[in-house]
Amino acid sequence: MGLLKKLFGTSSEKELRAIRPIVDKIEALDEEYSKLTDEQLKAKTPEFKERLANGESLDDILPEAFAACREAAWRVLGMKPYRVQLIGGIILHQGRIAEMKTGEGKTLVATLPAYLNALAGEGVHIVTVNDYLAKRDSEWMGKVYRFMGLTVGLVIHEVEPKNRKAAYAADITYGTNNEFGFDYLRDNMAIYAHEMVQRGHSFAIVDEVDSILIDEARTPLIISGQGDKSTQLYTVVDAFVAKLKGQRVASVDTKEEEDPNIDADYVVDEKARTVTLTARGIQKAEQQFQIENLADPENTTLSHHINQAIRARGLMKRDIDYVVKDGEVIIVDEFTGRLMYGRRYSEGLHQAIEAKEHVEVARESKTLATITFQNYFRLYNKLSGMTGTAMTEEEEFGTIYSLDIVEIPTNKPVQRVDHSDVVYKTEAGKFRAIVEQIEQCHAKGQPVLVGTISIEKSEELSGMLKRKGIKHNVLNAKFHEKEAEIVAQAGKLGAVTVATNMAGRGTDIMLGGNAEYLALADLRKAGLSDELMAEATGYAETDNEEILNARRMFAEAEAKYKDEIRAEADKVREVGGLFILGTERHESRRIDNQLRGRAGRQGDPGESRFYLSLEDDIMRLFGSERVMNMMEKLGVDEDTPIDAKILSGAIENAQRQVESRNFQTRKTVLEYDDVMNTQRQVIYEQRRKVLDGENLKEAVQSMLTTIISNEVHAHMGELKHMDAENWREVCAQYRGLFLQPDEFTFTDEELQQYDADGLIQLLRDRAGEVYAQKEKELGEPLMRELERVMMLRVVDEYWMDNIDAMQELRQGIGLRAYGQNDPVVEYKREGYEMFERMIAAIQEETLRRIFLARVQVGGEVKRQRVAKVTGESAGNDQTVKKQPVKRGDKPGRNDPCPCGSGKKYKKCCGMHEED
Repeated sequence: MGLLKKLFGTSSEKELRAIRPIVDKIEALDEEYSKLTDEQLKAKTPEFKERLANGESLDDILPEAFAACREAAWRVLGMKPYRVQLIGGIILHQGRIAEMKTGEGKTLVATLPAYLNALAGEGVHIVTVNDYLAKRDSEWMGKVYRFMGLTVGLVIHEVEPKNRKAAYAADITYGTNNEFGFDYLRDNMAIYAHEMVQRGHSFAIVDEVDSILIDEARTPLIISGQGDKSTQLYTVVDAFVAKLKGQRVASVDTKEEEDPNIDADYVVDEKARTVTLTARGIQKAEQQFQIENLADPENTTLSHHINQAIRARGLMKRDIDYVVKDGEVIIVDEFTGRLMYGRRYSEGLHQAIEAKEHVEVARESKTLATITFQNYFRLYNKLSGMTGTAMTEEEEFGTIYSLDIVEIPTNKPVQRVDHSDVVYKTEAGKFRAIVEQIEQCHAKGQPVLVGTISIEKSEELSGMLKRKGIKHNVLNAKFHEKEAEIVAQAGKLGAVTVATNMAGRGTDIMLGGNAEYLALADLRKAGLSDELMAEATGYAETDNEEILNARRMFAEAEAKYKDEIRAEADKVREVGGLFILGTERHESRRIDNQLRGRAGRQGDPGESRFYLSLEDDIMRLFGSERVMNMMEKLGVDEDTPIDAKILSGAIENAQRQVESRNFQTRKTVLEYDDVMNTQRQVIYEQRRKVLDGENLKEAVQSMLTTIISNEVHAHMGELKHMDAENWREVCAQYRGLFLQPDEFTFTDEELQQYDADGLIQLLRDRAGEVYAQKEKELGEPLMRELERVMMLRVVDEYWMDNIDAMQELRQGIGLRAYGQNDPVVEYKREGYEMFERMIAAIQEETLRRIFLARVQVGGEVKRQRVAKVTGESAGNDQTVKKQPVKRGDKPGRNDPCPCGSGKKYKKCCGMHEED
């Protein structure tokens, strides 16, 4: 393979050869555009828009639009995109992934395709990993767009719903992946069109694309509402599981029968990350909870709680998978090491961990709307992204998103030296060697960034450094508040920084230190508030004198520190630049590459080396037995490193195995979600039509005919005429809706004169008369509003129930594999049948509510106050409202409803019950 690449070049090199002529055209325009006045340069935007309106394509105007944006960036920011940045911009415009190393200026690169595509008027979304970067980039790069006459929007957590619509209406909108996804879901829960904020999905540029489209894509976005109260069962089951004995194994062979002599109640398979009860454990559960068979259907809830409790105790580790902070269990992102506030493990696992940690067990939630990031980002007509590390996930980007990757060379050659891995027999020997390496670097003043894979390991290493008297900073999920400041100063002479994963940190490590953060420290000493300091480094337009003064103070302090840092940076370069020290290989090669990429930015010198041991998880679980046995035969002691060349193949294979397994897991999750996605698109498309003001009268009449027809045919079967008993059953459903109690009470003889079509017509005509009478009483505008609101409300209620039902189906569908059936195919088939039943139920329930609705008349209708998604309407004017069952008649939630609908009370009048 290496020889072929040398002869023919990589696919990226071929793509770059095709792009270079376009870059030549852009650079050739530089002199011409630099001579334009500001007004002439700004006038290019309406000129480009006119040319697009006259039939030219974005590709036709690309060289000129890029040249105009490039010149604007120089005038406004003092930054002119260099050649490799122009290449990156073209690749993004083409809807591909640009792999650009850390420090190559990806933020500026995005301005070029964003400006070009915004000219089409359909909106451009620039997606970042956190609120800070979205705000910073929208203000900083926003200056370029505003100079060229375009508008810029920002969508982050703090932005009020009323301001979001304007943000999405802007030519270019910055925001986070979570906010874009949640806004899409909220839009599809809206009752009125004016409540929707997004205007479409034309083009997205995703920063840190591997982090967002792969790492974040493991968990779906979920909008939840309050569910049933959390039961005591979590605490009771945890107390039981705490007494059980667990056993850890590297891997369980599912084909082999369980060892009857195993001394454990549950087995933890670390490789597959599963936990299962043994026969002894099942027997103890049956005795404890006094049941005959744990596997019986009526014990499903208990079995599920026990399974989640043994997962919480066997697999989920404190300070690795989660932390406990202020009486709350908070998930730690395994890829970035950050705390994931607001995110919870699903299916009761989070509650099981809360019970284990003896904190308050939160109420279970009900899913109101959900979507995976894969399916959200596939909504875009054109998707592109940029990152420093994407090549190792090339197959996943191609398979899931149809995105190809182009590797872009650095502006200056990479000077970093990547040393071979050093492997030790034991973890203790490895850590001693790591401390020794840090001591050597520290003695000569070389800054060291140590990457660890967990909070636990970072604190263990920190303790060893303290004992040696080496001053250092620790950056992990417990100290993330100081994250940017710690990372920024990691390049200072003699600095030692111990950090968990460095993915998506968003702050450059500059040799000698970061002048911006030193200047901010001066402002803090001068007594400036945090708000004023944030404005001092901001880019938003302002005429506030206090803010302008703060910016002048900051600029002076920064200039002073830049001069001091220049000399210190030279000293750091002399001792070899930043030294990256990895304490363990991550499951993904990409995360290792992100850590390495922190050194050697913009042609700086640097070094990297990984220290491993045969006791590391990846070697223990995925390394070959042959390697382990060889080490034993060699008789190597703890402190002697092994030549990594012998092991490099085993390590690479182990990582590839894990990457492949993780990819298959995400692919399977997506296969299941694709079934939901098809349903979601149908429901959301229908909702959109209703919101857009489509007249529903014909749709309602058609539903009425369909329901009556289906009911009559179901009761008649193959017979020519219906008997009186079946006819009574048909009419019973419509009594109280459009039939009086004694209406159409036919005998067998009377029914002989009607065939199926005759009966259908009879009921259809009567329903039509009642419907027409209701419309006459209410007036046409209010009747249309009643139809609209009732349909949206019913669709939302049944869709939420369908989400829960599909989740339950998904949990048990894997067992179909034992019957030689493909679980995904079975899930699609049963999911389709459930969806069909839901659609029929929606039609029936919508009609029932329209017929039964009572209207309190008291003035003119105000549309926006008639109804809300989650409750009764709350207007003081006219209110569309179903009459609740009286207090004295109140049945149990699962009893038949007294209104005669044949439904359970909780699904019928119980949903409209007044407090």
